Amino acid sequence: MKGASHEDRAKRWVHGRGSVRNPRNRFEGMEYLPLEEVDTEGQASEPLRPRTVYLPDQSKSILSYNDSPDVGFRVGVNPYRGCEHGCVYCYARPFHEYLGYSAGLDFETKIFYKAEAPELLRRALSAPSWKPEPIALSGATDCYQPIERRLEITRRCLEVLLYFRNPVVIITKNRLVLRDVDLLSALAEHNLVRVFITVTTLDLALNRALEPRSSSPEQRVETIRGLAAHGVPVGVLAAPIIPTLNEPEMPRILEVCREAGAQFAGYIVLRLPHGVADLFTEWLSVHYPLRKEKILNRIRSLRGGGLNCSEFGERMRGSGLFAAEIEQMFRVWCRRLGLNGEMPPLSVNAFRRPGSDQLTLEF
Repeated sequence: MKGASHEDRAKRWVHGRGSVRNPRNRFEGMEYLPLEEVDTEGQASEPLRPRTVYLPDQSKSILSYNDSPDVGFRVGVNPYRGCEHGCVYCYARPFHEYLGYSAGLDFETKIFYKAEAPELLRRALSAPSWKPEPIALSGATDCYQPIERRLEITRRCLEVLLYFRNPVVIITKNRLVLRDVDLLSALAEHNLVRVFITVTTLDLALNRALEPRSSSPEQRVETIRGLAAHGVPVGVLAAPIIPTLNEPEMPRILEVCREAGAQFAGYIVLRLPHGVADLFTEWLSVHYPLRKEKILNRIRSLRGGGLNCSEFGERMRGSGLFAAEIEQMFRVWCRRLGLNGEMPPLSVNAFRRPGSDQLTLEF
């Protein structure tokens, strides 16, 4: 595979996965290519269909902190590392390289789960040093990816948050969140929860190619409807906005989700850190070869000439004329649809800690 073009690699697409391959870990000097994928002449053969494996994560703490002005939370809980949804654009892919794996197929086939997350969260919130504030589930990989149906780690974390009455923000693109509507409704009674459903596109074909193992667009809209019907504050996250690909869909996404009951909205422009840029370029070679250069050039116009910019204030929105046009379109449609109106901030007033007198009070 040495010296192979993006187009050559793209011919080896693995159906049902977002990545073409396992690119070299940026911290390693060598690239590993399984023997089964090489023919007698040393060329890549037909790709294998790697199965998903689940690996225990032995983390001793569960709260992660960030100081980014671009996100609306300071503390996050990530029950899983890696994500089976397989979204080719996922900015969390490079984090798998810190675990010794690739940001490509490894990220979506080697899923680490934190079985002790609920107990670690309980300990963290019990500590006198914890000052109640919103916690995000999860801010990196999806907390409701397929394995959650069986492991229920996210659900048990929600039980802990409800027990302590600590506010939580959930970001997901999986309808599985409806399973926990009982806990979410209870949290909502104390103004302790906001749920963002990510809707990238309303086009099923694009959804299957871009986010191969995620819930369909129709299912996501129905998830918004279901949460709203149970009194759970829910909004839509139009993300990522990919210039000229799903960008024209933004008004319709906001409109459909508003009709389903969304109360607030946000958006994020496509980010392509580290090896994600090559993975996305290869994806375009397969699915949109004729539009590939136009899309990449528009991305460069948003990112100062490159495919990514990590600067605070720009990484989520981009910069320049086209970035301003996207922001203006978002603001106009939110105003027209009545999204992002006045909502009280999440409350920390109901927080309670075991052993305190608060446990005997009624809220």
